[in-house]
Amino acid sequence: MSQLSLAQANKIIETALATARTKGYRPMGVIVLDEAGHVRAFQREDGASMFRMDVATGKAWAAVSMGASSRTLNERARENPTFFGALPATAQGKFLAQPGAVLIKNAAGEILGAAGASGGTGDEDEEICIAGIAAAGLKHT
Repeated sequence: MSQLSLAQANKIIETALATARTKGYRPMGVIVLDEAGHVRAFQREDGASMFRMDVATGKAWAAVSMGASSRTLNERARENPTFFGALPATAQGKFLAQPGAVLIKNAAGEILGAAGASGGTGDEDEEICIAGIAAAGLKHT
């Protein structure tokens, strides 16, 4: 399995934030985690609240730990609320099944990590992560 480089993680964040600025979204926080849920890179824009890191991390950690986008996890949570309600406690608070994080994959489809954002709507957060992943030459789901 290949690994997510720091250069790739930084490119994802750089492009995600540039996309947010181009579209006029509120100040964002963007995080990139590796396949084990460890932070590769994080940035919080000027004017973004301190809570952005926690929310972006929770979304990305949920995605990488369950092997699905946080949007998909949000949909699954509706069908199994008791299980998904218990996951934040099980994950020491790092699990947030809300749209805004996607998996990062290589060309072979292997999961390299996840990118998550916070600051806009779930759709906006997800959109900027996808733009960043594409700019780094990687795939997403």
